[in-house]
Amino acid sequence: MSASPRAPSSASAPAAAEAAAQAGASALLADLLGSDKARRRRALAKAITLLESTRADHRARADALLGALLPHAGRSLRLGVSGVPGVGKSTFIEALGLFLVERGHRLAVLAVDPSSSLSGGSILGDKTRMVKLAAHPRAFIRPSPSAGNLGGVAEKTREAMLACEAAGHDIVIVETVGVGQSEVAVAGMTDIFVLLLLPNAGDDLQAIKKGVMELADLVVVNKADLDAAAALRAQAQIVGALRLLGGHVARELPQRAADAWRTEVLQASARDGSGIEPFWDAVTRCRELRERTGVLLAQRHAQDQAWMWERIDSGLRQRFREHPAVRAALPALAAQVRAGTLAPSVAARRLLDLVN
Repeated sequence: MSASPRAPSSASAPAAAEAAAQAGASALLADLLGSDKARRRRALAKAITLLESTRADHRARADALLGALLPHAGRSLRLGVSGVPGVGKSTFIEALGLFLVERGHRLAVLAVDPSSSLSGGSILGDKTRMVKLAAHPRAFIRPSPSAGNLGGVAEKTREAMLACEAAGHDIVIVETVGVGQSEVAVAGMTDIFVLLLLPNAGDDLQAIKKGVMELADLVVVNKADLDAAAALRAQAQIVGALRLLGGHVARELPQRAADAWRTEVLQASARDGSGIEPFWDAVTRCRELRERTGVLLAQRHAQDQAWMWERIDSGLRQRFREHPAVRAALPALAAQVRAGTLAPSVAARRLLDLVN
């Protein structure tokens, strides 16, 4: 009489799950790297969806995919574009994107839309402003919700960049939410950070405020066609303000002053396409200088370290919320805080002591 088949042991279950995750990642990567353009485009969309997923059963597959992506990523130019709402980020990116794809580049745009603090929903409408670019076979546009993430980017924007690079896009543009002067997270994940401003958007004092301005590698006064005199005046004000800020050398590694990139201020009009070619020339010069001096490679290494610590911080917060002792004590302590009988700082300390 033959013995009945054994159920897999608990020790072999994790190994089987890991093998399944690796197999799924390999199949998705094969489509990403393949020559079939339609399958590659679908695979890229699926890969980003997997990387953005918060489901626990998707994490193993996403981690396996990230490991498989790394050898095929890292060779693109990463460009961050920020600016206040209404400055014309999407229109500028479409004009730039059409300029680039017509010259043989493959472009990916990761557009981050703000999420509602009330419903949690997001319109994801940036793609509708780039109709011509979205239809181009050499372009890929992916809107993602910010989901409450600070700094103007989505939580998994870095992972999405790797997927785009592995799929063969040699230029990746990250378009931020557009939240104001504190929107600096994109500067820590891209090679070149571009700040778009409007004519008549502020005075000299506004221009020298610390924050996003001092991190910009290129400043573009967009919609210059609306008021040529105001655009010229704004350009002069920003140039003067940047002199006070030291010409923006803070992000450069210690090196000879002659080798440091200093922020350039340009004018452009996305509506009529003026200023796009000079802008791209400036981007090219900045990239070549940083590659030649080793700054670009060191910058990416520093960004990878920062990414690791960011994920550690996020993971610790999640594990803290899921800790059994914290979950048990949280309702009572939160009720005391709401009633005004316990200081929030004391409640936080008591909860933190539970995980020691």
